Amino acid sequence: MLTMRRSATHWLLVLFALLMALFLFACSSEDASSQNAVGEGNTRVVKDSDGVEVTVPEHPQRVITFSEPTLDSVLALGVKPAGTVAGRGLTTVPAYLQERAGDTPIVGSVGQPNFEAIGALNPDMILVDGTSLNNNPDVMAALGEIAPTVMTGYAGGDWRKNFAIVADAMNMNEEGKKVLEEHDRQVAETSAKLEPFKDKTFSIVRWQGNGASLILKELPAGQSLEELGLKRPANQDKFGGGHSEPVSNENLGDIDADYIFFGTLGGSSVGNPNAGGNADTGAADASLQEARQVPGFDQLTAVKDNHVIPVEGSAWTSTGGPLLVQKIISDVDTLLVQNPAMQPKA
Repeated sequence: MLTMRRSATHWLLVLFALLMALFLFACSSEDASSQNAVGEGNTRVVKDSDGVEVTVPEHPQRVITFSEPTLDSVLALGVKPAGTVAGRGLTTVPAYLQERAGDTPIVGSVGQPNFEAIGALNPDMILVDGTSLNNNPDVMAALGEIAPTVMTGYAGGDWRKNFAIVADAMNMNEEGKKVLEEHDRQVAETSAKLEPFKDKTFSIVRWQGNGASLILKELPAGQSLEELGLKRPANQDKFGGGHSEPVSNENLGDIDADYIFFGTLGGSSVGNPNAGGNADTGAADASLQEARQVPGFDQLTAVKDNHVIPVEGSAWTSTGGPLLVQKIISDVDTLLVQNPAMQPKA
């Protein structure tokens, strides 16, 4: 009887082992099939701004943006990135993006990535552009080792085209089209209010370190004024390096116009570009008080007419995407059109 019990127990154990083996085989086969399916449908190929094909996740979940324009564009699509870089001249993201960006981790500054911080976030895609990495193949290669890296455009490029590349990389082309349609609506609506100002000239000035630079037509602010039909002084109605070389105090008249949009970019200057600081309208107000101490500033037409408009420098005197342009157009409406003190003199 004991032998029969042992034999029965033995065969039960053998049967159990066989069943477990079959179960594990089935599970492993299912997992392999699932992984293969994910591997096939999990990626797609996009073209970057140079026409180079990059394989990226079908639906990126942990994106790092490596410039103000790429951060701006991702936020405009309703996505919060896994990490980003500080705005130029700042230690945080630009003020106009802070509410949307929230507590997004900072993983370096423009042009200076913190590779350890980037790797720790385990990104599945990195978005860069020429405003952050200008022909730096070593950095691009290092980022590419961490995650697929897409070049979305170059400094001075059409922000619309750069935004379209970001939207494509995010697999959000339809959402991107809606953003651009809303932009066109805002431009048309605001432009219609600007008829009284169409024969006036508008200067955009970045005041840094007791001196001025002129914002030219490459930067989004220059593109926006052109879209709105507002004229620039002849020395600003041109393409260059995004902004001019610093204007000497002896040539301060070069910044003059009927109206001046006046901003600053944190505490940075030519000699200390990473000083940090603030770039909001409060900083512009403080810089305007400094500018008033410079001989000849109070003789400018816009100054004598009280037509100097302090603006957020990280939007007006830097670079970005659709949210920056949205802010500029909104500022033109609020600070110019709806401000009785800014109405043209008869």
